[in-house]
Amino acid sequence: MKSTFTTVDILAIVSELRKSVLGLRVIQVYDIDSKTYLIKLQKPDHKSVLLLESGSRIHTTEYEWPKSPAPSGFAMKLRKHLRNKRLENIQQLGVDRIIDLTFGSGEAEHHVILELYDRGNIVLTNNLYNILNILRPRKEGEDVRYAVHETYPVDRSRKAKTVPSIQDLKEVLSVSKENTPLKKILNPLLDCGGGVLDHNLLESGFPVGAKFGKHLKADDDLSQLHLAVSKAQSTVTQWDASAGFQGYIIKKVEGRKKGDGTIEEVHIYQEFIPLLFTQYKEHPHEKFDSFNKACDEFFSKMEAVKIDQKAMHQEREALKKLENVKKDHERRLQELMDNQKNNTLQGQLIELNKDLVDGAILVVRSAVANQIDWRQIEELLAEAQAQGDPVAQSIKQLKLKTNTIVLSLGDPFDREEDDMFLDSDEEREEGCESTKMRPMAVEIDLDLSAMANARKYFDQKRQAAKKEQKTISASEKALQSAEKKTRQTLKEVAAITNINKARKVHWFEKFLWFVSSENYLVIAGRDSQMNEMVVKRHLRPRDAYVHADLHGAASVIIKNPSGSDVPPKTLHEAGIMALCYSRAWDEKVVTSAWWVWGDQVSKTAPTGEYLTTGAFMVRGKKTFLPPSHLVYGFGFLFRLEEDSVARHAGERKIRTLENDDIKDSLRNFSISTEEEDIDIPLDDKDEDSSEMKSADESQTSLTTKEDKADTSKNSVDKESEEEMPESNDEQELVEYPDTVVEMTHIAGDQFALRPRTVSVTSQHSQHSEGADDKENIVFLGDNQPVMVNKPKSKETKQSKGKVKNKQNQENKEAKQNMQKEQLNEDGSKSSGAMKRGQRGKMKKMKKYRDQDEEEREMRMQLLQSAGSSKDTKKGSKGGKKSTDSESKGMRQPSNKGSNQKQSVQPKTDSKDLDALQIKQDIDKDEEDEDEEEAEKVADDLNIINALTALPVPEDELLYAIPICAPYAAMTNYKFKVKLTPGPGKKGKACKTALALFLGDKTITGREKDLLRAVRDQDLARNLPGKVKVSAPNITKIKK
Repeated sequence: MKSTFTTVDILAIVSELRKSVLGLRVIQVYDIDSKTYLIKLQKPDHKSVLLLESGSRIHTTEYEWPKSPAPSGFAMKLRKHLRNKRLENIQQLGVDRIIDLTFGSGEAEHHVILELYDRGNIVLTNNLYNILNILRPRKEGEDVRYAVHETYPVDRSRKAKTVPSIQDLKEVLSVSKENTPLKKILNPLLDCGGGVLDHNLLESGFPVGAKFGKHLKADDDLSQLHLAVSKAQSTVTQWDASAGFQGYIIKKVEGRKKGDGTIEEVHIYQEFIPLLFTQYKEHPHEKFDSFNKACDEFFSKMEAVKIDQKAMHQEREALKKLENVKKDHERRLQELMDNQKNNTLQGQLIELNKDLVDGAILVVRSAVANQIDWRQIEELLAEAQAQGDPVAQSIKQLKLKTNTIVLSLGDPFDREEDDMFLDSDEEREEGCESTKMRPMAVEIDLDLSAMANARKYFDQKRQAAKKEQKTISASEKALQSAEKKTRQTLKEVAAITNINKARKVHWFEKFLWFVSSENYLVIAGRDSQMNEMVVKRHLRPRDAYVHADLHGAASVIIKNPSGSDVPPKTLHEAGIMALCYSRAWDEKVVTSAWWVWGDQVSKTAPTGEYLTTGAFMVRGKKTFLPPSHLVYGFGFLFRLEEDSVARHAGERKIRTLENDDIKDSLRNFSISTEEEDIDIPLDDKDEDSSEMKSADESQTSLTTKEDKADTSKNSVDKESEEEMPESNDEQELVEYPDTVVEMTHIAGDQFALRPRTVSVTSQHSQHSEGADDKENIVFLGDNQPVMVNKPKSKETKQSKGKVKNKQNQENKEAKQNMQKEQLNEDGSKSSGAMKRGQRGKMKKMKKYRDQDEEEREMRMQLLQSAGSSKDTKKGSKGGKKSTDSESKGMRQPSNKGSNQKQSVQPKTDSKDLDALQIKQDIDKDEEDEDEEEAEKVADDLNIINALTALPVPEDELLYAIPICAPYAAMTNYKFKVKLTPGPGKKGKACKTALALFLGDKTITGREKDLLRAVRDQDLARNLPGKVKVSAPNITKIKK
């Protein structure tokens, strides 16, 4: 498969890019990976994205490529020097595979040089070609260095070669070897490449793959060859840039065997070319309007093509293994049959030549018994054979080391000479094998007699026959097993291929993420740059921001699209995430995390200070979470088809205090109150918190005195800070109840606390300060007094009551306004998704809702911003409307003053207006990107409901997603293991967990396919660090 541009490809793409992107301004630069970059270009009526890949390609793209989460250093350098600059020129340096892109002009000119040969390179230079940044520094020889502060050698580019003459062709052919392809001989003489050369050779009458010596001789007429060479080189030297070339993608059709045995045709992309060469006219191909579109289509589908190629390779390997198994069984059976035949024949020959065999055995035994040297025995044997002794002539070899001899035996009753040559190889292949015994070498054991040797061969024949039967029966089972395994492999390959094609990478997967047990999406950054991104792009005012005061702790965000309070369980799980992805995991430290609302987090540092990347300023109160153990989990979520989503509705829901077990615990609450006690009205939120607190206290049974003291103090302080309800009477006084807590011993370590109200008004009490002090001090049995309510003077209480009354009224109005706004927002959300640009308008309306038209006009005139000029232009078109708005704006005391004011205003020339227009385009583009990303985030938040951890057999599953989450959030997961800090490596831990899941008895075939389809690099991506894996029956997997 072709993967890089040739010289002709560069000529075609440069000519097309000069027509399409010249004059466009750079809006932004992104990096896809370390070698591939996107340059976003724009002008008022046209947008384009230019893709550069070092060593491979350059073209514009219409596809959405996944951008890197945080821009690399090279991308930042490109942004710094190229943003706002116009693309002025694109050219190829000589005939080298190097493209020079010129941005800006004059002293502000910069060049991006793209090298498309060898390992490739991207170089950023200034107007003098001094290197500002380089993707791959290197040295070329001893003199030329490609590094920062060096000068890029533009003058070293290669010029086009001249067309070789007929004499030059004769000289080259005279030193060439025979049977060498003509393309290989001529290619070094030209710049066009092998494809163009093959095309012109075919056009000139040469066959495909023409070779020197076979299709062309050195002394032949070379005029035809010279014509082909001239045309090929003219493709480079006389490229008509004005002519519009089309693009072609050459395909290869391969048969792919399905699981059911049918053959499916798969089209594999092979090459992209600007001209349809003659050698490809008979091949299946796809035509495009331009070469640029062909390149974009080819490289965008390359990943899918690679998946298909990999699948076909795996299928071929599986079928090849099956074929090898069949051949191996056939070979073994044939060997066993040949052994039986030979053993039978050898035994029969020994029986027919019994006397001869016994005589040979006796002769050799006697010689050995007389302790004659083995070499002398061989000499005696040679003498006897020379004298014509029949016994000696039958002995062909002495193997005294193994106590055997080799005899040449034949049928003694059929000694015709013609029969010795009947069984030739040709005759046996034609099926004319003789039925008579041919002479053959038989190995005889000297320890056995002739009949005993014959019996030994017959026994070997019977053993080979038994083995043949066993092999036949076993081979049937083995072949069935191999065929079944092959079919299963083909089925798995097809399933994995389809899964990989259907798999969608969601936006939150580039971060650390999980779905809480109450269906909240929780995301966090992997490093400081991603922490910066996750807060700037994805933190909303009503989202919860969770963090821990530990080195390396991640910035965790709980996405809260509803805007309501985040449940405590989800906050606790997010706190565990913040701790596990910090230093606490390696050091095994148990500590607490904290959380704040999103509107409390900002990037604005105090005066004189600065915030580093990934650091943020938190203003207001932090709410600390309970200490959390470092227990994490690893499992899988499955993406459901739309029809199966309703089956799992409410699978992850918010836990409330209305559960039966919490109700029962509230009924058995140990603290009793008397009937005459006065109830203090609380908000709903405070009622919930007090009930939850009471439930916790009932479960712990108030075991220690210090806990009791703290509980009573906190509860009374909580009550003292609550707001009192208002009445219609303006003269009503605010009540501040003074409460005394009485403690009664029940039994053992249990105590009952009984609060009793002393006074219910904030007016001046008739009691003295000493009495107040006495009533507000409670002794809990440890000789340490606890202040329940601090004494207040008359003036202080009266003033506080009035202030409190006023604050209550203001707070009530503010709450009502917030509720109205919330209702409006909810209504707008429920009415449907916002249109493009509507979200930005809503933000501006909220930001400037307190600013009237007069104030806005005054600010615009004072600032002399682009907004005022815009409004002035609009006003001039509107006529009377502009006059009215000006009359409402700043009024000058006299005409003279207005003239002076007019003269002070700076003159805006065409350059300033152009710069303002560029800035507005960039701002608008960034707003559009934010809106597009917000819409994408909103869509993907809905996908959370389509993810399940408890698939059922009726579900239609699309793909599996590995997930790492707090173990408390994985209670209902079908596939899960527990992770704790340990010595194990990430990859091994994930493979162990995957083997455990695949060995589960309840797993279905579809679930197995989906789990196997998950890539290895995605499995261990989100693990906190070195881990210990815990799960039932995991020891069997490890063994």
